[in-house]
Amino acid sequence: MEKKNVLFVCIHNSARSQMAEELLRKLAGDLFEVESAGLEPGKLNPIVVEALKEEGIDITGKQTKAAFDLFKMGKQYSYVITVCDETSAERCPVFPGLSQRLHWSFTDPSKFQGTDIEKLAKVREVREEIKVALKEWLRKNP
Repeated sequence: MEKKNVLFVCIHNSARSQMAEELLRKLAGDLFEVESAGLEPGKLNPIVVEALKEEGIDITGKQTKAAFDLFKMGKQYSYVITVCDETSAERCPVFPGLSQRLHWSFTDPSKFQGTDIEKLAKVREVREEIKVALKEWLRKNP
């Protein structure tokens, strides 16, 4: 059985799309080829890196990607899932091609305020929301 390709997209590819990519890979990497990208790639959010380490996933040193670069490479996806929050929805990129497009709204960790410990607690909440969304989607799309 051929794996379906999934692309998670957000603005900077520094937090939500990275978590979604890595969590789907962990949950169902045998069923899907997974990538993530952003409209304006930034730097990985170090608190997201820490939150993923708690899941046994180490993305230290991973580079963010530009959605446009993937498009220029001719990449095609079965599913393109945007993970921007509703306040950024108008900026959330659309990836062209014959794919099923989904939108899941998650709070942007780059907007979190407080100490690193407080930010980590909030990133954990987003990570758990992403896991719930992925498990629900996997139940409907085996």
